Amino acid sequence: MSTSPEEGDAPGRAVDHGAVARATALAMLTGAPRSRAQLAQAMAEKDVPPEVADAVLDRYVEVGLIDDAEYARILVRSRHANRGLSRRALALELSHAGIGDELAADALGTLDADTEQDTARRLARRRLASATGLTREVRLRRVVAMLARKGYSTELAVRIVRELLDEEELAAGTGPSGENGAGMDSSDDWSFEDD
Repeated sequence: MSTSPEEGDAPGRAVDHGAVARATALAMLTGAPRSRAQLAQAMAEKDVPPEVADAVLDRYVEVGLIDDAEYARILVRSRHANRGLSRRALALELSHAGIGDELAADALGTLDADTEQDTARRLARRRLASATGLTREVRLRRVVAMLARKGYSTELAVRIVRELLDEEELAAGTGPSGENGAGMDSSDDWSFEDD
């Protein structure tokens, strides 16, 4: 059995790059699905020649251990459900994982605009519930900033947060836009720093 360079090869002993490539891929795939590009990068970091890495990766694609389309679908589904990321943020994550535009578009197509808005509304509602006692403007700014960090457009975030704040105020009997009727309009300067 040959060892990887990290395990201290004896001088003059040949490294089995195929074994290093296989061990690297299997170790990474044991923890979670990975894209072909992520595995290739890890192999390159272990000095596996590109032709050896490609041969191992091709074989793993052939036997179904690597499936970029399925990886993209899993990433979109899990990151949207668990972290509430928008399609825009998910597209960026897919790009960083080396997923091609066509596969990314297919995976992102599973997330429709209504689902994305429902998720933004759920996230905003939860954040607003934890920010009681602050002024409307501060709550609005903080929740819009949180949604922006998750990749939602400012327009969508402002609209949803305003709707939720108006619903709260109607339920409390204070009326929309706070006590004095002053609210921020879409032309207001948006700063995404917490107060």
